[in-house]
Amino acid sequence: MIINSVTWLNVICMNYECDKSSHACKDLRTTVEAKGACKRESKINQASELRQHLPTHTGEKPFECTVCHKKFSVASTLRRHLLTHTGEKPFQCTVCNKKFAQVSDLRRHLVTHTSEKPFQCTVCNKKFADASNLRRHLLTHTGEKPFECTVCNKKFKQASELRQHLPTHTGEKPFECTVCNKKFKQASELRQHLPTHTGEKPFECTVCDKKFAQRAHLRAHFRTHTGEKPFECTVCIKKFAQAGDLRRHLLTHTGEKPFKCTVCNKKFKQASELRQHLPTHTGEKPFECTVCNKKFAQNANLRSHFRTHTGEKPFECTVCNKKYPRSSHLRRHVLTHTGEKSFECNVCNKKFARPRDLRRHLQTHTGEKPFE
Repeated sequence: MIINSVTWLNVICMNYECDKSSHACKDLRTTVEAKGACKRESKINQASELRQHLPTHTGEKPFECTVCHKKFSVASTLRRHLLTHTGEKPFQCTVCNKKFAQVSDLRRHLVTHTSEKPFQCTVCNKKFADASNLRRHLLTHTGEKPFECTVCNKKFKQASELRQHLPTHTGEKPFECTVCNKKFKQASELRQHLPTHTGEKPFECTVCDKKFAQRAHLRAHFRTHTGEKPFECTVCIKKFAQAGDLRRHLLTHTGEKPFKCTVCNKKFKQASELRQHLPTHTGEKPFECTVCNKKFAQNANLRSHFRTHTGEKPFECTVCNKKYPRSSHLRRHVLTHTGEKSFECNVCNKKFARPRDLRRHLQTHTGEKPFE
């Protein structure tokens, strides 16, 4: 019997490993020809449905993205992927008019208007708006990491985490900014980068009305209001509000300095420290203050300097509410509350709360008297 685009057939899949409930496959037979030979029955009305389903059995990926050359087994998946390059968002919420690239994203968003959370964890009774969120949450109870990297055998809880990890082996950066041509390993990194050109800050804090370019930045900021510190050091049990703060802290235990200057071979704990160091070789200062024309090697230094003109003090101590123009000033101040002394003399092992106190102390060993 010929399968065409207008004839409806009651068909079955002859592939015993296939349990798809509504599909067409190359092993399709009429129920008369193969009665009882398959687990599922379904109807098809398009020969194209058959062709699209076949690669799910063979592993074939005939549909290739012309931008980044990623391959897909189904044409519809390629079409969805292309939206990550074009930025097109054809699916619009009828409540708030927000647009989405994927219909699945729109469905997940719609629940934010209803507050409905029909999916409940059977372990801790926490509820979720989306079934996929519940599945991800369940892994926090089981500790299961089913997604394994075929290169280094590292395991991950989420497929998305594995995808993000893979470019660390290939170095591939298929996602390019159309404004400055900077390339990124992940589509999410490109999306985070784009607001640096537009200046758009669509994510607003409901407490203090501060706006952010990225939702992740808003979430991180919100913890300054709640005091939440979900990231815990497994060595000393110290907790942090930001994952980045925890990563930086861990280096104090390992002493590792993975970021190396290619000019002088000096090593740094943080990539940001290496970036700040590099202009010492070039002397370049591309960032200029629009008020006093002073130039800086780093944009962050310019922002800090600009506050000397505006008087802005955005960094507030959560203990005593004292404010500072620079995050480094706040970090030093916080030590007065915690009593932590993280700066140690390598001669006598005495510890100090501030680096300048350590520098002054070191002179007692060297005999140096710079202020006579």
